[in-house]
Amino acid sequence: MVIRSPYPDLDLPSVDIFTFLFKRKDQKFPDSHPIFCDGLTDRTHTFGEVRKLAEDFGEGLRSQYDWQKDDVLAISSLSDIDMPPIIFGALRAGGTVSTANPGYTVSELSFQLRDCGAKCVVTRYSNIETVKKACAAAGIAENRIIILGDQRDTTGQFKHWTNVRNISNTTRYAPPKTDPQNDTAFLVYSSGTTGKPKGVRLSHYNITSNILQHQVAEGYNLTWDGSRTTRDIPKPEPGIGGDKILACLPFFHIYGLTVLIHSPIYFGVTTVVLPAFDVDTWCQLVQKHKITYSYVVPPIVLHMAKHPSFALYDVSSLRMVMSGAAPLTRELIDQVYARLGIRIKQGYGLSETSPNMFQGTWDGWDIDIGTCGVLLPNQEVKICQPVDISRDDDTTTTLQELKPGEEGELHVRGPNVFKGYHNNAKATAECLSSDGWFRTGDVGRINERGNLFITDRVKELIKYKGFQVAPAELEGSLVDYPGVMDCAVVGIYDKDLATEVPRAYIVTENPSKPIDINELQKWFNSRVASHKKLRGGVELIEQIPKNASGKILRKILKEKARLDFAAKGARL
Repeated sequence: MVIRSPYPDLDLPSVDIFTFLFKRKDQKFPDSHPIFCDGLTDRTHTFGEVRKLAEDFGEGLRSQYDWQKDDVLAISSLSDIDMPPIIFGALRAGGTVSTANPGYTVSELSFQLRDCGAKCVVTRYSNIETVKKACAAAGIAENRIIILGDQRDTTGQFKHWTNVRNISNTTRYAPPKTDPQNDTAFLVYSSGTTGKPKGVRLSHYNITSNILQHQVAEGYNLTWDGSRTTRDIPKPEPGIGGDKILACLPFFHIYGLTVLIHSPIYFGVTTVVLPAFDVDTWCQLVQKHKITYSYVVPPIVLHMAKHPSFALYDVSSLRMVMSGAAPLTRELIDQVYARLGIRIKQGYGLSETSPNMFQGTWDGWDIDIGTCGVLLPNQEVKICQPVDISRDDDTTTTLQELKPGEEGELHVRGPNVFKGYHNNAKATAECLSSDGWFRTGDVGRINERGNLFITDRVKELIKYKGFQVAPAELEGSLVDYPGVMDCAVVGIYDKDLATEVPRAYIVTENPSKPIDINELQKWFNSRVASHKKLRGGVELIEQIPKNASGKILRKILKEKARLDFAAKGARL
């Protein structure tokens, strides 16, 4: 049965992102309104400055780098207020933007740079050595590395983004013509069960549609002048200049990319940017700036419930908090409200859906606790019998739609659903039908009020604090360690971290000479990004359980981990 959104359909314009954000006829806030503020330095970009900086950078790309339509600009950086004008400048110049985790190793970053076909790479100077090596491996010249942020290259070897300008007095560059529904605006990378990350192609129309869907999800309550609210939730304090968002999630992740870069520009809401989450800094900024809203992930909510620092600061200005990336329990949300008076609602989405699909409402935050909210406008969803297409022993070929309330795999269709995987027709065909239905790989149910509960995943992906980790990728690295004959990686839930963590099972070549687990951990950690580390531990076992076709039986290993830790009294 197909379920439609309870919201009426929106009128979704088919325009490019730059035009959508900066050439509106219904803009209610002045160009002088501050949009992005650096939480550590107070450096600020107003709306008008973001637009002008973007225009200048876009022309600079075309003037200095012979930038052509569909060229790819890669960005490897922690969150920075310079990222929005760089992104919008590249888009205005007809380019595609591919964001990358700055914590990637050289091999991880070079893979993405090669796969996306990056022409230029933007990074902070603090990450220059990794980017230089990755560019060398990907065949990108060093003169195509551009620096952003406050720290500059004093040697002059690497150009700062503010110097990427059209210095010609005669040449002017008109924005190239864009096909909003088909041209790729972003290539964000999402891990798959095959191990290698896949480039998710998001069009201009995908992103602009999701911005408007997201505005509905917020009930239009986030405003530049603090003029809207619902129920008994107070408006922003008079004199602070309207709503203020604290951005503590990474801009390179699709969650932050949409709700912390694009939406603030459209809403006109001042956004205070924190490069990386830190408990005390987060609390200090809430108190200093009278923050009214923040997008978070479950581990941050866990801090709200338990960390002593939250009791040392005034966080009463927070009107609402939105948690995504993984489900929260009702008990944890109740605990935070009882302790701090902070209201928390939840949402659900994926890179492939730009990302917002479901989201809780402001006026229902304490009614639908524990759910991911309702389907956003212009979308439809159906719950189907789960089919794991990655398993040889799953022979199901037809999709069986389930009844309302039954638990199954979510399939979704809407204007925010991606165009396919970059240079990967096979992976696209496996999850995206010819008529636009995307099989999410997530298992859940929808109750009588239209609220979604996510209960499991068909895929074998591990989600560590919102980042996807492919077991096969980690296994591919582990078998390179001397003495490892076979291995398997599974995700186990750690209550103390409020997230899944990877745990490895290792079979050694010579059981009489076991390998040193501590040395293996050190070696492995030096080869992967932080979110891929084996925080669930490593265990030596005699044999990896597999089926007749050689597929790892991860359910057996997960159950083994649960029983082992239960016997030890551990919180896993």
